[in-house]
Amino acid sequence: MTRKWRNWAGNQHSRPIALARPKTEQDVVDAVRRATQSGMRVKATGSGHSFTDISKPDEMMLDMSSLNAVIEIDPVNGVVRVQSGIVLSELNMYLESHGLSMPNLGDVTYQTLAGAMSTSTHGTGLLRTGLAAQILGFKMVVATGEIITCSTEENQEVFHCGRVSLGALGIITEYSIRVVPLFNLHAVERPMLISDVVSQFEQLIKNNDFFEFYWIPHTKWALTKANNVTNLPADPPARFSTWIHKIVLENIAFGMLCRIGRVAPSLIPRFATLLPGAGRVEFVNVSHRVFSSKRLVKFYEMEYSISISAVGRALNEIMQMIEQRDLKISFPIEVRSTGADDIPLSTSTGRESAYIAVHMYQGCDYDEYFKAVEEILVRYEGRPHWGKLHYMDGTQLSSLYPEYQRFIEVRNQLDPEGVFTNDYLRRVLGR
Repeated sequence: MTRKWRNWAGNQHSRPIALARPKTEQDVVDAVRRATQSGMRVKATGSGHSFTDISKPDEMMLDMSSLNAVIEIDPVNGVVRVQSGIVLSELNMYLESHGLSMPNLGDVTYQTLAGAMSTSTHGTGLLRTGLAAQILGFKMVVATGEIITCSTEENQEVFHCGRVSLGALGIITEYSIRVVPLFNLHAVERPMLISDVVSQFEQLIKNNDFFEFYWIPHTKWALTKANNVTNLPADPPARFSTWIHKIVLENIAFGMLCRIGRVAPSLIPRFATLLPGAGRVEFVNVSHRVFSSKRLVKFYEMEYSISISAVGRALNEIMQMIEQRDLKISFPIEVRSTGADDIPLSTSTGRESAYIAVHMYQGCDYDEYFKAVEEILVRYEGRPHWGKLHYMDGTQLSSLYPEYQRFIEVRNQLDPEGVFTNDYLRRVLGR
């Protein structure tokens, strides 16, 4: 039987030789052992929301979607044990029902927990870190078929490196993560002049618990989102208003404009002036409902982290490049920030970081735009998001991560034969 796999954006696809759908941790062990006995490489797959081929399965594919249970919850100590294949949206609904929240989230919750952790998904908030820094421990099936438990007390070196694992060390079957009491956010979304946002960026990220903005190419405007923790009760927009704003404007109407722009790029600058027109929106809601929203318009994405002090200069260079090359860009450019962490392959390891993300509508040629943006951001020691498109290899990346070689040594120890490798991992890690 022919098996097909493709990611959410549709730009990565393969026909794996073998397929396993583990329902238990032992099923994962059995599948890894079968693969090694047959000389096959193994890749675990989740919801396919990476734009790179980091999880592309060429030989044995492990569909982890059935390993999605919450195992144990400890609200007193703020810890939840959960299987790695759970989708973030399902986990957050479960946590909400128990009066708990994740401290931070990205803007997409279709990802599995393992996919988000393993690629250094981060969200925003200068006093917060990316998701992987919330990990307190994990269990992993390594190439021998052995199950190892990793934390600050057991297999400490593997724990240190494996919080952002790229799927290169083994198959993570469960996580213990830190959670916090359920909290609401007071959200203020409004357009601002891009010149004002850039000049005030460092102050804006210091004055708000969570801040991000989206510059609209071909305009002087940015859409800003300032979210702050509040004791006010949830007062979300009425269902009809939410449907109009989130579904009709952000997805259906925007998708229509993107489709027209794909056929007639010259119209994109004219359409761009319509995007900041929604005005100010203000409401209070549970944190995960504010952080994330539905994404029905499919796209390709590249994102780099740089130092916060470099945001203004880097963004100005990108703006000038778009104008000089006469590129027609329909998607906003997203800018976020987080605090530093100590995880070897985290995009914010050792430094507070800002993130600049560029997008292109599905089916459009993104190479010229993305390569030009990358050329700018690498001059600012940019680190690419592992799950988003980029053109860098291990030679370039090794100088950007102080503990890159430390990760490689752990990988060589756990997977000397490359059971869990694929073309992407060979490019960014070697072998």
